[in-house]
Amino acid sequence: MSSAAAAATAASEKPPVQICKGINGLDKVVLRDVRGSSVEVYLYGAHVTSWKNEHGEELLFVSSKAIFKPPKAIRGGIPICFPQFSNLGPLEAHGFARNRFWIIDPSPPPFPVNSSNKTYVDLLLKPTEDDMKIWPHSFEFRLRVTLGPAGDLMLTSRIRNTNSDGKPFTFTFAYHTYFSVSDISEIRVEGLETLDYLDNLQSRQRFTEQGDAITFESEVDKIYLSTPTKIAILDHEKKRTFVIRKDGLPDAVVWNPWDKKAKSMADFGDDEYKHMLCIEAAAIEKPITLKPGEEWRGRQELSAVPSSYCSGQLDPRRVLQGS
Repeated sequence: MSSAAAAATAASEKPPVQICKGINGLDKVVLRDVRGSSVEVYLYGAHVTSWKNEHGEELLFVSSKAIFKPPKAIRGGIPICFPQFSNLGPLEAHGFARNRFWIIDPSPPPFPVNSSNKTYVDLLLKPTEDDMKIWPHSFEFRLRVTLGPAGDLMLTSRIRNTNSDGKPFTFTFAYHTYFSVSDISEIRVEGLETLDYLDNLQSRQRFTEQGDAITFESEVDKIYLSTPTKIAILDHEKKRTFVIRKDGLPDAVVWNPWDKKAKSMADFGDDEYKHMLCIEAAAIEKPITLKPGEEWRGRQELSAVPSSYCSGQLDPRRVLQGS
């Protein structure tokens, strides 16, 4: 039996949505498609930690040294940065959504959804009294994680201001996605050519990207601005292309710590930088402001396709024209 057939057989015997215990007894939700693809999301941080294709291949990177122990954020997968990206504000780096316990939303609001797709989970975060002390705003953050019939992974965030004091609030946001790649030095990113970016390694100075496609030979930490709705990561060795489609998230962070920074991170293997790349759909340069009762929505859809399908189709000039 092929690996895909085995994965599909195993998936067909289990429910499409299952709640179970993960590492260190933390609750997680497993989504499965009948063809064999799957997604795992921990209630701690509403953190997607696994996305596998129909062959059972892992598409996200999680460090072998990741610490699945609150209050530490999980290193890898898709951490959610809210209400603050990085250190751009008074809160802890990347805010607190990624190290809070979320609940399964008991009554999610109606959602425009393809009725044939039942493989999703709705998660909800509301601030605790302690959260209100460090960020004095009332909000409801709803996240829907969906596994599409073709194995695509969709994350839709809906953040509502529920302040009763009439005050607006402002936040920055990112899906800090860690993609699994074969060899970082062989990777190309298309869709960010000619764009302006802020270089976090140079005090967020603004530069313009010169290259044809982005390739990697040293540490990178850049915030690309006014990016297209579609970005591609071409993995030559795996003959695989990741396509990121995003909505409501104008920026894209590109990050790889490279060897020196990797060694300085306790929850990251010294050589693991070779096998990961973060491309983060984000709203950073222009923070989002919501008045009471207003809602913001930010969505990303991830797909993995054979490279032959993409290289011609994702001609950078055509990507920028939004085709």
